[in-house]
Amino acid sequence: MYVAVVPNRNSPPAILLRESFRENGKVHNRTIANLSHWPPGKVAALRAVLKGATALGAPLPEAFDIVRSRPHGHVAVILGTLRKLHLDRLFEKHADRNRDLVLAMIAARVLEPASKLATSRALHPDTLSSTLGESLHLDSVTEDELYEAMDWLLPQQAGIEDDLAKRHLAEGSLVLYDLTSTYFEGRHCPLGKLGHSRDDQKGKLQVVFGLLTNAEGCPVAVEVYAGNTSDPKTVSDQVTKLRQRFGLQRVILVGDRGMITSARLREDLKPATGIDWITALRAPAIKKLASDGVLQLSLFDSRDLAEITHPDFPGERLVACYNPLLAEERARKRPELLAATEKELEKIAAATRRKKRPLRGKQNIGLRAGKVLNRYKMGKHFQVQIEDDGFTYTRKQANIEKEESLDGIYVIRTNVPAEALSSEQAVHNYKSLSGVERAFRSLKTVDLHVRPIHHRQPDRVRAHIFLCMLAYYVEWHMRKNLAPLLFDDEDKIAAEKLRVSVVAPAQRSPSAQAKALTRRTPDDLPVHSFQTLLGDLATIVSNRVQPKDASTPAFDIITVPTPLQRRALELLQVSL
Repeated sequence: MYVAVVPNRNSPPAILLRESFRENGKVHNRTIANLSHWPPGKVAALRAVLKGATALGAPLPEAFDIVRSRPHGHVAVILGTLRKLHLDRLFEKHADRNRDLVLAMIAARVLEPASKLATSRALHPDTLSSTLGESLHLDSVTEDELYEAMDWLLPQQAGIEDDLAKRHLAEGSLVLYDLTSTYFEGRHCPLGKLGHSRDDQKGKLQVVFGLLTNAEGCPVAVEVYAGNTSDPKTVSDQVTKLRQRFGLQRVILVGDRGMITSARLREDLKPATGIDWITALRAPAIKKLASDGVLQLSLFDSRDLAEITHPDFPGERLVACYNPLLAEERARKRPELLAATEKELEKIAAATRRKKRPLRGKQNIGLRAGKVLNRYKMGKHFQVQIEDDGFTYTRKQANIEKEESLDGIYVIRTNVPAEALSSEQAVHNYKSLSGVERAFRSLKTVDLHVRPIHHRQPDRVRAHIFLCMLAYYVEWHMRKNLAPLLFDDEDKIAAEKLRVSVVAPAQRSPSAQAKALTRRTPDDLPVHSFQTLLGDLATIVSNRVQPKDASTPAFDIITVPTPLQRRALELLQVSL
């Protein structure tokens, strides 16, 4: 082979890589490649190699500079999953810039949750912390652009949720719904209200949001409410969403006992033909069943669940369940709470008897007593007597013993007929709400960090929570596919077979137990949590290499994946 320079009239000469060969006694030439676009230095180097040169310039370590290294693997798997889910196709067409900014915010929320300012800096070429911005062709991003993209996204929420519902919900399917709250930093958002804080952030404004998922816990829709909205008041919105927006005529809605109350059943669910439901009874209703003689421990002599009826619940099925482990835990915890409450109440009584500056006044004494009783939730078990100059308390022993007799008992309530849903299935479906609780843990604490919220405009708060839901949608599918490499249990069927009863605690499959014990997979790969696996994938780096020869352009090269990383890419079915 040789390099030939062929004159080209008024144009620059053509640089061709050719080879000569002999055929039938004649010498022939043929062109292998056109090298006219190569820089002169590169052509000269090729000539030297073809002539047998073994050393071209400086030794290899000195011939190149790595001018930048950007973590790439975790970006590749998240964007690859996002595109495999066709999430990018759900957004409005002809708005590539805003669409890419939204995709960047979704991916960044999974990669490294941060403020919009920090996210914009991570996407900027001068301050980037990964290949995310480059992969989405975002040359320069400002914080204001991200806010504008959020404003562009929110009007599309209903349409996106409709598409997700078509994917994951069907006629007659199970729909899980639960509610949580989170807190604000600041006091200027109209959605922020003082309410029940599930984050133990007393005195801070709250915002409430409810999540709809399918039976497996895959998120479909989210709704944001003011922080002082009670759980039951949100049910009617979900019924309207299921019937009118999603077009589902028959579903089974599963909700917590504090949400699907008798009033909501009467006013919202029963008038909505085709919307069946599963919930549970609250403690006062269970006590009434016991006092009426319908609910007794003898029901559980041979089984840990039994169907019962009561005239207060016409046309409904009640499935009473007894969990001895739950009963044991409550029996252990109650004496501790009673003792702690008595200790604090005794301090109040002593304060009324002290000689120096004794505690006086019914209002002052009552305020202190109320704080103690609310702190441990034991007020129902104490009889207190408050006077202007004295305070006494006694235990309601009869109440305590009555509650002890119901330890470990809970009652599932549903209108789904027995021929469509057995007692065991009704209990199993109610327990499926743990999938929504798992989503809340990921959204609020473990992975996505939806809180604290700094936005002041209500629509920005809604867009922020919707972005977090979409990020969890991506994470949920990634966790499902990556389960063999995670501590998650990928063999749900085997785990369910180990469960002696649907009422008994859930079990882990033998494969999950082996992973937890050995910290290795059956392929002898290390087991990870979701976040540590992303961190491992981030060590797949895109290096920008600049040859010392200035005439040779820089190029990118990606580090070779390890066996673990290759396995992760195979499970996700994405490439680098």
